[in-house]
Amino acid sequence: MNFEMWVRALKAARAGAGVSQEGLAGLVKWSPSLIAAIETGRRRPTMEFAVAADEALGTGGLLAGLLTDHEGERAPSWFLPWQSYEAQAVRLRNFEPCLVPGLLQTEDYARAIFSAGGLQRDERVEGLLALRMSRQAVLSRDDPPECVFVIDESALRRSIGGPAVMDRQLGRLLEAAELPHVRLHVLPLDAGAHVSLGGGFVLAELPGSEQVLCLDNTARGQIADHPEWIRLMLRKWESLLGEALAERASLDLVNKLKVTP
Repeated sequence: MNFEMWVRALKAARAGAGVSQEGLAGLVKWSPSLIAAIETGRRRPTMEFAVAADEALGTGGLLAGLLTDHEGERAPSWFLPWQSYEAQAVRLRNFEPCLVPGLLQTEDYARAIFSAGGLQRDERVEGLLALRMSRQAVLSRDDPPECVFVIDESALRRSIGGPAVMDRQLGRLLEAAELPHVRLHVLPLDAGAHVSLGGGFVLAELPGSEQVLCLDNTARGQIADHPEWIRLMLRKWESLLGEALAERASLDLVNKLKVTP
């Protein structure tokens, strides 16, 4: 299935239900301009939108299923469940030891990561890049999750894609930190050994206080909701947050590392 087929399915479902773009926007609580952008191909739909549209139009999960098929063509299979959790989350807590978190990456920075070592074909790189950029819509939705990011200082100092790309990436962090639902902390190098040297992780809190965990490694991510794992990672999170710089000091450091004003 291609993206154009998904858009046709959305339009057909909307027409069948006798719902205008404005009407659908009211039902799913997204802006009419976003609905128009999706139907004209200027914005890619998120899983959150597909689920909401299915519910509003009474399509029995058709749109979400088609979108899962579409995303499966470019997303690793292990990632598809996490994409749904991320879209539903009311709170996201993310620690990254080596890179800027995916939700905060610029397109050039992300492209440099996916292209590193020449291991991915160009079309695969572009597919992964499109998926990463589309996920960032979670930060700008009408009811965004509370997002707290702890980033190791080494991730800010590693030049990914060259100085210009890195400078724009640092600028993106400063812009994101201005959002009322985003908090950014830097774990300084002089913190020394810490509890998550083995890798990054994301804790997603879903409606009803359910917690889901995503662990990163070099081959694939691992998604889990085992209570003992969640308890352990919550303890690690509190330890990392306690070692990290305060928000103001973190932004001061980002500003210091940024070359251009």
